[in-house]
Amino acid sequence: MFHALRGSVDGLVVIPRALWTYRQRMVDAAREAQLPAIFGYRDTVEMGALMSYGPDLIDVFRRGATYVDKIIKGAKPADLPIQQPTKFELVINVKAASALNISIPPALLSRADEVVE
Repeated sequence: MFHALRGSVDGLVVIPRALWTYRQRMVDAAREAQLPAIFGYRDTVEMGALMSYGPDLIDVFRRGATYVDKIIKGAKPADLPIQQPTKFELVINVKAASALNISIPPALLSRADEVVE
């Protein structure tokens, strides 16, 4: 899938929503083509992607639960403010970096929310 890109790009930024259903295939294709890729959700790092940076989904769901609670208690959904994610997380897979022969700077590793080995 990505083999044709090899040599003409330095890496991939995969937009999370558009390809959610195919994320494992995207991770595998990037790995097979030896292309570093950053995804929007942490589960892709656990699947073998180099890194992810995106909203903390646990925080998003927790905040959504407060909306459900307010609605159950009688609040009108139209009266509730629109919310956006406020907490983001950076997850780095050092095993994938090693396989791609990429050295992750220590400063970046220290800023990561999680480092997967």
